[in-house]
Amino acid sequence: MEDDSDPEQSCWAGLPDVCLRHIFHWLDDRDRSRAALVCKKWSRAMYSGSLWRTRTITFNGRPSRAHTFEFETALWYVKKFGKYLEHLEIKLLNPYNAVLTRKFQVTMRGLLSHLGKCNSRLVSLSIQHLELDRVVWKSMVRAQFIKNLGTFLKRMSKHLDYLNLKGARVTLEEGCDLLNSLSYLRNKSFISEVNIEDFFSLHLPIYSSTLFHQAVSKFHSLVILTFNYNCISDELLDILCKHSGHSLRTLNIKCHIHDPHGQVVWGMSWANLAKRAPRLNVNFFFERVMKHDHLARILLVEIPVRSISLRSCYFSDPDWTMRPTLINLLPAYRHVLQKLTLEVNNDHELLDDELLQLILSCKRLFFLKVWAFLSVTFMEKLLQNRAEKKCILTTIKKSGFAQHRQGLFPAALQGLHGASLLCAGGAAGRLGPAPPFPQETWEREYSGMEKQRLLSLAVRVIV
Repeated sequence: MEDDSDPEQSCWAGLPDVCLRHIFHWLDDRDRSRAALVCKKWSRAMYSGSLWRTRTITFNGRPSRAHTFEFETALWYVKKFGKYLEHLEIKLLNPYNAVLTRKFQVTMRGLLSHLGKCNSRLVSLSIQHLELDRVVWKSMVRAQFIKNLGTFLKRMSKHLDYLNLKGARVTLEEGCDLLNSLSYLRNKSFISEVNIEDFFSLHLPIYSSTLFHQAVSKFHSLVILTFNYNCISDELLDILCKHSGHSLRTLNIKCHIHDPHGQVVWGMSWANLAKRAPRLNVNFFFERVMKHDHLARILLVEIPVRSISLRSCYFSDPDWTMRPTLINLLPAYRHVLQKLTLEVNNDHELLDDELLQLILSCKRLFFLKVWAFLSVTFMEKLLQNRAEKKCILTTIKKSGFAQHRQGLFPAALQGLHGASLLCAGGAAGRLGPAPPFPQETWEREYSGMEKQRLLSLAVRVIV
């Protein structure tokens, strides 16, 4: 470390603390440690608590030397400045054998034990995609990790406000024990956001479990809950209505083909919850659940649905048709639906007219993502309706056209203001006021090569 009296360093050493903290905020761990060598004042800035409130630790299943160094450095800093930590994210990437999961478990045992003793500020914890049901997790290692995590949650439960255990894949008993850890100190929890999507192992009918109902009943201030449809029941909705109706704003519900989803849920239960939680928005994410009768059992008219995502993935059924869903089911949400995602394999039926009518009937729909076989004429009509303010779409993501027509660029984009279009390759752009492109100007002002270039650009932007 250089002497503070060095005249060449005086201007840097005299930087205000707020400026130093801002500089250090944008540096990674290695650069921070180097910057701390400038002078004593910069060294003291390194110990500012505001720099260590948020940390991400990545445990790579196939670690390179660089990954190993980054992990060990991040771990060292978390232990050194753990008392300042408020937001912690832990990532376990691609563990491919039992040795790595054992190493991860031992590392987390030491880390969580240390934080449990020195930290009283943690409000956010995220450990996603553990997949504890994989064979790389030996039973003893798995049990020890869950025990360590449960102990840590008990210690942090008083001030923890956000928990994300998406993809943990635990048993029903293990999962309920972890959820109960959040209410350990006061027999109730005031956590506001919980993500337990894919938290339980596949194929479990969680909706019929009294253990799960008891665990959820201890949450008294939920604002956002993310989970799977196999957890939904009349009892669960009544519990949410009773204990979190005053605070609940968002339910994110995933329904996968392999999760049990045949349970009967009454519309009255949804209506009661919507009445008790008037600002509630429900977002549905369907994966391979595409048949109309299955969807009709789930998508009840009493649900205040804000967003629907239908993804067929590898769904294949020669008798399946998307048309009844577009005509009979989704229009029930025309007054509330704001986001719609359709990723379907409709090579056996055209859906242009049905989809366009649905979009025009949904007066609050501002986001549309479609991965399907549609004609370019459909996009022309959609953009024309958007230009005429017959719909309020601001973001359109589209891929998969059945045909191409000349003249698309001037006809479709004329008068389009403020719409964001995303091409299949991922390039996005927001269109400002449209250029004056009446057809006669198009024919008069542009040469053949220019027309070809502009048409190519239009396809890149829209497709």
